[in-house]
Amino acid sequence: MLIRIPKDWALPESAVTPERDYHLRPRPVSPRREFLKTLGYGAAGLAGTSLLPGNVFATTAGFPTRVNPDFRDPALVPTSYDYITSYNNFYEFGTGKADPKPNANKGWKTEPWTVEITGLIRNPVKIDANDLVMKMGGAEQRVYRFRCVEAWSMVIPWDGFPLSKLIAFADPKPEAKYVTFTTFLDPKSAPGQRGGALEWPYFEGLRLDEANHDLSFIATGIYGKPIPNQNGAPLRLVVPWKYGFKYGKSIVKIDFVAREPRNTWKMMASHEYGFYANVNPTVDHPRWSQASERVIGAGGVLGQRQRTLMFNGYEKQVAGLYTGMDLRKFY
Repeated sequence: MLIRIPKDWALPESAVTPERDYHLRPRPVSPRREFLKTLGYGAAGLAGTSLLPGNVFATTAGFPTRVNPDFRDPALVPTSYDYITSYNNFYEFGTGKADPKPNANKGWKTEPWTVEITGLIRNPVKIDANDLVMKMGGAEQRVYRFRCVEAWSMVIPWDGFPLSKLIAFADPKPEAKYVTFTTFLDPKSAPGQRGGALEWPYFEGLRLDEANHDLSFIATGIYGKPIPNQNGAPLRLVVPWKYGFKYGKSIVKIDFVAREPRNTWKMMASHEYGFYANVNPTVDHPRWSQASERVIGAGGVLGQRQRTLMFNGYEKQVAGLYTGMDLRKFY
């Protein structure tokens, strides 16, 4: 009899809601012609996706997405697409969980989209988001845990590319020690930016070695579909061992700098939100415990409670980044 011993960071299948329509197989789409031509699919690929290799399917944006088996543990059953795309924070479009979906889809355009890569690098550039994906070699899919600082969690199949590829493309100078991510600023389209909930635009940052870690990712899709506006289209940072507020959304600027930046929440409430924001069940938020979390979609939208894992279950992979730091302190 085969006995499967789950990894210590894996979720039990009963803890999340599966997406019934989620299958790793080709899907009918309207591909971007030039990108498919560069991969050799040509006109035949435009009629459908049956010619795509095994473990590859195409997003509706037309970028073939290859499933990366190194980042898809079978015990991590993804949360429902409906919950992922309707229960989320994006203060630019409102502070309620149900605000971002309708407000981000009232005429706000995310294509075309230009991102500036600048700072202490040898290859500064302003580039279209689609062109950037092509330069990064297209998209792959990874299934990651997601943990919000508000003590709720999901499991999300992100499509995109490793952040380390973008860093290699930018070619940082030796004095670059951090990388920052600036979200769009458009008060006309984003009602939340017309208020004073936060200082706009939203601003985040990572230490360069964190950004270069294998787990760090730039998401361009979810479930093999283009990432929706309310989830941070078209480019979103994903750092799965950190709380979700570190995941800069709808990025327009990536800047390499020498000194630790003051990210938005640290500027707004430094006594509650630190720069590192690593998931840590032993260090509570000043207003609530972080020892457990609600798994959204498990037993209803508000979910069942489970214990929080150190570094969100990625302790073995990332603990070495913080050698010498007192993890009992709030960072």
